[in-house]
This record gives sequence, C-alpha cells and structure tokens, in this order.
Amino acid sequence: MSVPATIVEGAGQQSSREFSRFLRISLNSTMELEHHLLTARDLRVVRDSESLTLVSQVIEVRKMIYGLLRYLRTRPKNDE
Repeated sequence: MSVPATIVEGAGQQSSREFSRFLRISLNSTMELEHHLLTARDLRVVRDSESLTLVSQVIEVRKMIYGLLRYLRTRPKNDE
C-alpha cells in the first residue's frame, strides 16, 4: 500500500521536482516489498510460484515508476 499512496501524495506536489522525490521514495518501497516477498518465500510463508508472480509484478511497477521519472526529467520545464 505504501507504493501507490506515496505516488498519490507526490502527485499533489507543486512541481515535477517534488513529485520526482516522492517517486524515488516509492521506488525504495518497491525494493523493500521485493525483499519482504523473498523473505516470505524463504520462510515458506508463500509458495515459490506465488513469490515469483508477485516479485515479477513488483518489478513491472518499478519499471513504470522509472518510466515516469524519465518522462518528468525530459519534459520541458514550462510544463510544471
């Protein structure tokens, strides 16, 4: 829940630079979530197949966030 909540919070900021900061925080949350999923797999709380699916989804979300960050960096400054 942290990842989308942080993105929504960042979307309400005044500038692309501030929004980017929140996106980077959400990226860190995806890495933390991936760690938790791998730990849950290692502790046998979730099956290997479920862990693989969930980790793949987290990686896809991370790619989308990186894409949004890239877009914000290349966007003309007067669009803020």
